[in-house]
Amino acid sequence: MAEELKGGSGGTTDIYNVEAAEILANEALLLPISEAAPIYEKLLSTFPTAAKYWKQYVEAYMAVNNDEATKQIFSRCLLNCLQISLWRCYIRFIRKVNEKKGTDGLEETKKAFDFLLSYVGSDIASGPIWMEYITFLKSMPATTVQIESQRMTSVRKVYQKAIVIPTHHVEQLWKEYESFENSVSRALAKGLLSEYQSKFNSAKAVYRERKKYIDDIDWNMLAIPPTGSSKEEQQCMAWKRLIAFEKGNPQRIDATSANRRVTFTYEQCLMYLYHYPDIWYDYATWHAKTGSVDSAVKVFQRALKALPDSELLRYAYAELEESRGAIQSAKKIYESLLANSVNVTSLTHIQFIRFLRRTEGIEAAKKYFLDARKSPSCTYHVFVAYATMAFCLDKDAKMAHSVFEAGLNKFMHEPGYILEYADFLCRLNDDRNVRALFERALSILPPEESVEVWKRFTQFEQTYGDLSSMLKVEQRRKEALSRTAEDGSSALENTLYDVVSRYSFMDLWPCSSKDLDHLAQQEWLAKNMNKVDKPTLQNGSSALGSEKAPVGLATNNKVSPPSTKVVLPDTSRMVVYDPRQTKGPEFSAPSSVNSSTSTLALLGAGTGTTQGIDEILKVLSPPLVAFITQLPAVKGPSPDLDVVLSILLQSSIPVGNIGKPASSSQQVSTGPVPSTSDISGSSWSRLNQNGSANRLRRDGQLGKRKDLERQEEDDTTTVQSRPLPQDVFRLRQIRKSRGVSNPQTGSAASGGSAFSGEQSISTD
Repeated sequence: MAEELKGGSGGTTDIYNVEAAEILANEALLLPISEAAPIYEKLLSTFPTAAKYWKQYVEAYMAVNNDEATKQIFSRCLLNCLQISLWRCYIRFIRKVNEKKGTDGLEETKKAFDFLLSYVGSDIASGPIWMEYITFLKSMPATTVQIESQRMTSVRKVYQKAIVIPTHHVEQLWKEYESFENSVSRALAKGLLSEYQSKFNSAKAVYRERKKYIDDIDWNMLAIPPTGSSKEEQQCMAWKRLIAFEKGNPQRIDATSANRRVTFTYEQCLMYLYHYPDIWYDYATWHAKTGSVDSAVKVFQRALKALPDSELLRYAYAELEESRGAIQSAKKIYESLLANSVNVTSLTHIQFIRFLRRTEGIEAAKKYFLDARKSPSCTYHVFVAYATMAFCLDKDAKMAHSVFEAGLNKFMHEPGYILEYADFLCRLNDDRNVRALFERALSILPPEESVEVWKRFTQFEQTYGDLSSMLKVEQRRKEALSRTAEDGSSALENTLYDVVSRYSFMDLWPCSSKDLDHLAQQEWLAKNMNKVDKPTLQNGSSALGSEKAPVGLATNNKVSPPSTKVVLPDTSRMVVYDPRQTKGPEFSAPSSVNSSTSTLALLGAGTGTTQGIDEILKVLSPPLVAFITQLPAVKGPSPDLDVVLSILLQSSIPVGNIGKPASSSQQVSTGPVPSTSDISGSSWSRLNQNGSANRLRRDGQLGKRKDLERQEEDDTTTVQSRPLPQDVFRLRQIRKSRGVSNPQTGSAASGGSAFSGEQSISTD
């Protein structure tokens, strides 16, 4: 049966396979309890907070009246699974067990109700349990007047607790409470009801807000380790929003009751986010902030049982114990980390050394370091950490130097260790030993692993050396690293990049950012020019290959300047693009335009002349022609976006299927179509119908606002757009200079309404 928990390729066991778990649980329902028990135990060992599996398990024992086994299961699950359905199952069992015990049984049941409500009474779905408890109290026999009075008092107290809790049944409970008080004493009821009316109103208001957060939560979700799925992230955020809501104490109740609700919310959250270390940590730190450090310790202990491999939670737990002075408890946590020799890391050794230095002193830390350096899991980081601690905390430079020297024999092949040792010697201002260290390390390290060491050596000489030593180290660096480069001779050449490296300081540079970008581009181009084919360069195409050129000072490798083989464009011959003057190859019209094959010849023959432009306009629909002719003159390929958008909003281009002509209902009646194109050119002039140029005024007088607010209504008008005043004037001048008719009326633009402030847009 456990084979159901197999998943993935190759039969790899996935104990958190939710689908397999559901299949097993459904199979267990059909089996006798003796055979189903091992299945439930297997499921609950994987999903210890799955209340639905616990409920299914315990109900199987209740069905065969095995009370002892039922009690054992409840003792294992109740406090970790604060779910209403499971707890109602518990109270049902208690009432069944005590129903024949008379007065003693009633008292035991009453205690069970109080116990239940103390844990899950603040649940939004706890209303039925409150009502069941009240019904139970009312049914208790009262042989004397005193007992009757006590019973009424008990019922009243339960009502008063229930009506201030934001549950689904809070309004029903309030109505029942009103009836109860009026049935006992109308005179007393008036005062009590007025006292609790405001509390009830507050609970009802909070319930509406609380329900919004509750509705986002999936209550059937099983607790599995995070996989990063969107559903898991949504559930995690939903729980965090609910917790934040409860922490805000929206009902403004007393601190004790508010903290109880937050605790309850965290406990419910952990039923579903059981494997999330951040939830455990937040829960523990919240307890510590509220003054309940003991509760925080218990949460951490539970967290380590849930996530025994979480090193991070152990450090957090040890930190809490150390902060409250429980040094021995904190030490045991560190020792538990070190006990598992398989999972011990250098970080564990380092943190324990620091802990011992803080709590027991220098000698204890030194003693452990001498033992830890013999461990197979000890890396150079342990030596660096202890030497730094001795130098910074103990102020013992001699000890730190000895530790670095001891580690040098073992970690000479580690560039990271060399750099840390060099930094230490620089702090001592021991430039002589720094140079000796670099020379010793570079004589052993292979070139491909010595890049960072050479870089630091160069930086050191730039700070501590003179010009001669600086240039000498840079040249040696180039010679050493040229062996790893594809073009070794090129790497040996001096470049302006070297000067930038020598004469920059922190974020200060001896040239502008533009120069830096240029140098970076040139260096990259020189580095990759051999990867580009020669014909490609001769054709003037990009010589950058498939890689992306760097931007700014992004590399420390010095390469040669661009070769003369690279063909660069002659920028002195660059001109502003003008399609009316460009003669190029023939091109086909868009598929959306119903043009014949003869159009290609017309376009090719008429390129650069007004005749070609006229032929292009003939194959376009009238609305599209009207839109093109309204486009303003621009200088270069970048038009004024506001002007284009204004014209586009005023245009009436029909929306139809691509490749099909617009229907008559989609076409807008226009005036005579101009025979020129409004394609932007290199000058501020436009072509009229005869091909001559008319220069447009850019700074004409703006019309008055009242002229802009005129509207023309049409039977098919559904959308209106108001262009900017300056744009309106400009468009009016364009149309006037070309004699273009108003698309709506057929009159001249100067006398029409198309540019008087608003233009109607015809829609289907």
